[in-house]
Amino acid sequence: MGKKENTVNFEEAISRLEEIVKILESETISLEKSLELFEEGMTLTKKCREKLKDAEGKIKKLSKIESGKVEVKEGG
Repeated sequence: MGKKENTVNFEEAISRLEEIVKILESETISLEKSLELFEEGMTLTKKCREKLKDAEGKIKKLSKIESGKVEVKEGG
């Protein structure tokens, strides 16, 4: 995937993963191509997990701020 792999957003990654699954299930591709797609899928899966983990962290942080559990200092 190259450079685009680093800039793909979550929704694009999920869409590509769905495409990969359909291709792999079709059983009309070579072993080499299957391995390439599997590797691409694993890379996309890792990126999706990272994005979800980041989002979860942001949600937890915002939840703590909203509930008053985090002291927010203004004016540094």
